[in-house]
Order: sequence, then C-alpha cells, then structure tokens
Amino acid sequence: MIKKLSVLAAAFSLIFITGCASFTGSDMGAGGKLSNPDFQSAMKTAKEKVFPALVFIITLREEFREGKKVTIESSGSGIIISADGEALTNWHVVNKATEIRCLLYDGTNYDAELKGDDKDTDLALLKLKLPEKHAPIPYASFGDSSKLKEGDFVMALGAPWGLSRSISVGIISCSNRFLPMRSEYSLWLQTDASISPGNSGGPLVNIDGTIIGINSLGSTAGGDMGFAIPSGTILPIISQFRECGKVNWTWTGLLLQPLKDFKKNTYFNATSGVIVSGTEQESPARQAGILSRDRIIKINREPITAITEEDLPDIRRALGLLPKGKPVSLELERDGKIITVEFTPREKGDVEGVELDCPRWDFTVKSINQFDNPELYFQRKKGVFIFGIKYPGNAQMSGLLRNDILTSIDGKDIQSLDDIKSIHKTAIENVKDKPRILVNVMRNGSMKQLVLDFSRDFEK
Repeated sequence: MIKKLSVLAAAFSLIFITGCASFTGSDMGAGGKLSNPDFQSAMKTAKEKVFPALVFIITLREEFREGKKVTIESSGSGIIISADGEALTNWHVVNKATEIRCLLYDGTNYDAELKGDDKDTDLALLKLKLPEKHAPIPYASFGDSSKLKEGDFVMALGAPWGLSRSISVGIISCSNRFLPMRSEYSLWLQTDASISPGNSGGPLVNIDGTIIGINSLGSTAGGDMGFAIPSGTILPIISQFRECGKVNWTWTGLLLQPLKDFKKNTYFNATSGVIVSGTEQESPARQAGILSRDRIIKINREPITAITEEDLPDIRRALGLLPKGKPVSLELERDGKIITVEFTPREKGDVEGVELDCPRWDFTVKSINQFDNPELYFQRKKGVFIFGIKYPGNAQMSGLLRNDILTSIDGKDIQSLDDIKSIHKTAIENVKDKPRILVNVMRNGSMKQLVLDFSRDFEK
C-alpha cells in the first residue's frame, strides 16, 4: 500500500526485505550482532507489548480504472488499540473497501467494519466483528510523540509485501518533518526503519513499547526513508472517529506562509504571526476582505506564530478544528496598522468526488470537488467530469477525453451523478433504437459538441 518512487526501487527493496538497520559503536559485536544485552532486552520487551496487537489486513475494494469499475484485492496493516477490538490503520488501506478481513497474531481472523476515516490525515478506525464470546483481544497503548528526539530507537511493525507480519529496527531521523503537499494538518516522523509496501497502517513503536506513530509513506530511492503520522496528531482524530465517524474539518480558505521561507527566499521583518499568501475563491477569508501579505497575529485573541514551514501544520489544524458557523476574530497587521477582521468558517465537507461507472459508454465519471479537482472547480462549481476512458471503447472512439466536464447529454442538463445515472439507464435500455446521442462538454474552458456512438459492445 506504500507508494514507491519507482518499480525498480520496489523490486530492489524486496530482495533485501530481511535486512535490518545497521548499528555502530559499542552496541556492535563480532559479526555485526548487537552485543549490548540491555538494548536487546529492551527491544524484546517493547516488541512483546505491541506485536500481539498487530493486524494483517486484506481488503476487497472497488476502483475505477481505465474507464470501468474493477474489484481488486490489496493488503495492509493495522494495530488494535482497545479491548473491544478497535483497530487503527491508514485511510488509503481501506478506502473504497467493500470487504475488510483482519488476521490476528494467533491465527484467528475476523471481518471488520469501518467506523471512521479521514483522507486529509490518512487515518481510519476499524472495529473487529467479534462474537459474543471470544478470547481477550490484545491491544497496544499510545506514547507521546512530542518527546521523540533524533537518534531515538524505534521499531516499524507491519505486513510488508503481504507477508503477514514483520519488524524492522531503526532510529528517528527527523522528529518534525514537513512534507510539501502532505503536511496540511500534521508534521511527520521520519525514520530509517524499513517501511515497505504493506507496512501502511502498522505502528511505529518506541523502546517503551508504546505507539508513537502510524506508518504511512516509504521510499528506498536514495536511502531507506519512511514516514509515520505522529501519535500527537492521531489521538484527537480517534476521538472524532468515535463520536462522528469522520473529522469535522472547517474551511477558511486561508493560504499561509511562514515568516522565514528559505525555499522561496522570502523573509518578513517580524518575530510573531503568520503571513497570508492568498485566499481561495469564494472562501470565508476572501469574503471577509483578508488580503495577501496580511500578517495574522491572533486567532480569537490567541497569539500564533509560524517562523518556518514546520510551524504551519499546527496553525492549519487549529483553523480546521474551529467550530463551523461560529464567527472567528482575527487580529492582523496591514500596512503597519493593527486591524481586526471577523469571518465565519464553513464545513469543509467531502474532499473527494464520488465516482460512477457508465458501461457501454465506456467511461467513468466523477463529481467535481473543489479540494480534489480545483482546476475543474474553477471552470464549473458544480457538475460531473469524465474521470477515466476505456481503451478501446465507445467514448474513446467518439473523441471524449479525460477531464471533459459534461454539461448536457441528449439535450438534458448534467448537474449531478443522479442525472448521469438516469440518462445512462434510459440510453442503454433503448440502445437498439437510438445508439447515438449528442454530448456537450466543457474542455479547457471551451464548449464542444460530440456524438457518442455506443452501438458497439466492447465487452463482447
């Protein structure tokens, strides 16, 4: 489940999957073995606390690939966190799953149901479907990720390459790693403990035998490097999963920049606050008149500061957890003057559009979502676009392209997936009498009219 930078890198790491982290200094004995009995004993004790709670997960999931809906099997990892069978894993491990099966350390297996998930933090909470009478379920507890320092020893547990269960040992390489495009609400724990495909959702464990992270990303290109979601981020999310089945993020539309931006070579003459780099279209922030280069000093009278990019996720998370529909006061500096601006955040809602398969037309469609498809949302705020094209297929033969926004089909306006379902159902029922329909699309901001000929059944 971990995304690799290249197929070659994945193949290379498979060859060396039994390798472990190397050590230097007094911990190393003859033949490269650990000679420090205290260290070995501590690692063994930590492993025994958590290893029994490790879960091997297999899912059946529906995906839309190459213009059609397919069912695939995939695997990942999880960790049981409560006596009643709650298990934590990654969102991408169970996303779109129609069936979730979990294998425990003793060979018993249970189906599981999804209790809550969140794409923004890549977390999901499962509940094992336990019988009324069952043996006690082993579970692990959480530690404090904020206490981690570079050089601390950790273990990555999981089921790499679908091999059921495994442990790798390493150190914390960076305790507060900022990853561009992946650090909206949280920083990451970087480790050189091996994290391979299938380790996703497994725990990163400290030497005390407590969970200090959930493994999510890995790469062997340029060195063994993996990333885990810190427990400090995870615990508040679990509470929301239990209460709401999701995370109720609010949306302000604020785009932020630190006071010292080394990568952009931009430095502001201030020691507190955070810079507004822009605001999103039709957002509460833009409607309130907040401008680029404004320096926000306080949120609801609470001081905030982002000196570097590593400070941004905490501020974004604070903004994202503000109550929806409740006015927020911002104190900011503009052109040397301190002013107060008030605006009301709204619910963020879904961050990914819903997909739909259109057999015989040979394409799949997806609803436009401002967070998932901002470039299409800019052209049309509400609607449906072509998500995938089957090759060969009727849509491809008719000149339709991926990301075409469907505005009308057979003279009927398209506003939602329900519109597509209705028109598609009628068209397929009458294919013998009417095998061609007129399709209007918006492509790169321009309107185009095409004839979709679906007289041929490419499945046959």
